[in-house]
Amino acid sequence: MLEHYVKKILTAKVYGAAVETPLEKAPTISKRMDNNILIKREDLQPVFSFKLRGAYNKMAHLTEEEKAKGVVAASAGNHAQGLAESARLMSVKATIVMPKTTPDIKVASVRARGGKVVLHGDTFDEAFEHSQKLVEEKGLVYIHPYDDPEIIAGQGTIAREILHQESDIDAMFIPVGGGGLIAGIAAYVKYLSPTTKVYGVEFEESACLAAAKEAGDRVVLSQVGIFADGVAVAQIGKHTWEVCKDHVDDVITVTADEICAAIKDIFDDTRSIAEPAGAVGLAGLKKYIEEHQVTGKKLVTTCSGANMNFDRLRYVAERAEIGEKREAILAVTIPERPGAYQKFLNVIGKRMVTEFNYRYDDPQKAQIFVGLKISSSSERQEIVNALTEKNYPVTDLTDNDMAKSHVRHMVGGRGHGVENEKIFRFEFPERPGALLNFLKVVGDRWNISMFHYRNHGAAYGRVLAGLQVPDVDKPELQEFLKTLGYPYWEENDNPVYDLFLS
Repeated sequence: MLEHYVKKILTAKVYGAAVETPLEKAPTISKRMDNNILIKREDLQPVFSFKLRGAYNKMAHLTEEEKAKGVVAASAGNHAQGLAESARLMSVKATIVMPKTTPDIKVASVRARGGKVVLHGDTFDEAFEHSQKLVEEKGLVYIHPYDDPEIIAGQGTIAREILHQESDIDAMFIPVGGGGLIAGIAAYVKYLSPTTKVYGVEFEESACLAAAKEAGDRVVLSQVGIFADGVAVAQIGKHTWEVCKDHVDDVITVTADEICAAIKDIFDDTRSIAEPAGAVGLAGLKKYIEEHQVTGKKLVTTCSGANMNFDRLRYVAERAEIGEKREAILAVTIPERPGAYQKFLNVIGKRMVTEFNYRYDDPQKAQIFVGLKISSSSERQEIVNALTEKNYPVTDLTDNDMAKSHVRHMVGGRGHGVENEKIFRFEFPERPGALLNFLKVVGDRWNISMFHYRNHGAAYGRVLAGLQVPDVDKPELQEFLKTLGYPYWEENDNPVYDLFLS
């Protein structure tokens, strides 16, 4: 079987559309993880994804009669763009059925390349069923996104390039959706460099290859997470499974947080913003290094796609630090009295506070939601231990998805029984100690009835605070605001305060 695919890969017709992409060293992450890490830059293809290779190779093998009928495909995005571009270059009509959940950037890209887009269903499988109806009704030729020998061979040309560009590779970490990419790479690599390990990497919510490996046969996942939409497939392909079951050494599953951290790593080393599916391979590579304590090895992965929706970046940035184990999220109970914030932060030490949420609710105790910049999971445990020793009830929420996705944005509500509350927005320089200094000055004089702070990675921090200031203290408050030296805005008249906070 391997020899069959190697011959197909060596004769694959991909360069009428695709380009040979560089295999670049990732210096920052290589140094941090003490390995030689190389990234195959498939994000530099004309459609910003490797999918162009397989699509063009399959199109090149169609007869003239088949081309005249027109082609159709179901795709979550990148195969759609690759097929639309291939069809445009060959002057063939292409219809693409895409799930309604497909990012807008991918839909727009297909249309820009002349493809006709049909949005149907919420998953790839629903889109696939509709595409088959179009094959029956209109006689279109179906071009599968991954489960076709010519598609597999086209993607396998990546392995041919990698082995030409670099020798003595210890392991490759390849993202897996339906399996076309890893099947092509595994077939070529295991034939020409059998000592090189090939690991599949899957998003934990769409790990169809891992499930098949465990069951010993192809299985259908009951549901599929769509965060990494490019690999959101419920069942590994039939042709791809025939290669993967014997020639993929193991499968690694990664979380959304780990993928977000890998997106940041790719950006740091290449200034390219990978889509979630495009960073899955690096996420698995990093996890493998950490779990097996690997050092000094030559490891390769792919940046397999960069069709990122801009509005998804906010989520990625929010979760990257947690995925990299650089942020701890804690729920801590502190006394409800002036100076309590300062004492709490004295226990935390000089660590950078990334988030601080609080709303007055109880006269005896305050429940705060706090984020802290850390360097490792062990430091996170050190903080929890230090707080526990000082008798602060604490709950570690770092791995709590509900807390990270929802509660952190919902902490607060209306204050009950809060008197003389004055609401202010502040901006201050984003440097260690700035928040502590602010709380030290404010909290020693007036009770803080509400507090929200989030480090946005900018040069200044933003705080929304409520202070319980009796009328008799107003002159002192005004003097304090002048000497504080930070820009501020009084917000008691803001309608949002009346609607949600007062």
